[in-house]
Amino acid sequence: MSIEVANESAVDTDEARLSQLARYVLDELRIHPLAELSVILMDEEPMAELHVRWMDESGPTDVLSFPMDELRPGSLTAPSDPGVLGDVIICPQVAERQASEAGHSVQAELDLLCTHGILHLLGYDHAEPEEHQEMFGLQARLLDGFRAEGESSGDGDGQSGDR
Repeated sequence: MSIEVANESAVDTDEARLSQLARYVLDELRIHPLAELSVILMDEEPMAELHVRWMDESGPTDVLSFPMDELRPGSLTAPSDPGVLGDVIICPQVAERQASEAGHSVQAELDLLCTHGILHLLGYDHAEPEEHQEMFGLQARLLDGFRAEGESSGDGDGQSGDR
């Protein structure tokens, strides 16, 4: 599985952890081992430009997802098709503010946003109540599983999120 994490922001982040999280999420969702994913951390100004261009909304946002091959989760008996998942773009400055408001660490917020963005790439949405329940339930399970795995190896931060 090819996962590229690029920090194009002025904020120091743990790119290795985001890569580990992305790999965990993709493995849990049975994404084909030849799938490709890009996670980019971007400052507020370029994020605001993307937000206006693609969502017609002003100001920076926390996370944007740009799917490519419209891959979907696989099953226990068959992984997804190979292909390019797409790009998850995260704004660390927005994540910092949201973490403060939510009362958890910035890393917990970045983990949440990365997971949320990947789920959007895989076709999950939260516009309708049933979709919201499914997506946020899966997001919470994935984050809890990743943290539990990290705690067993001494790397977890024990924080949870609700975005």
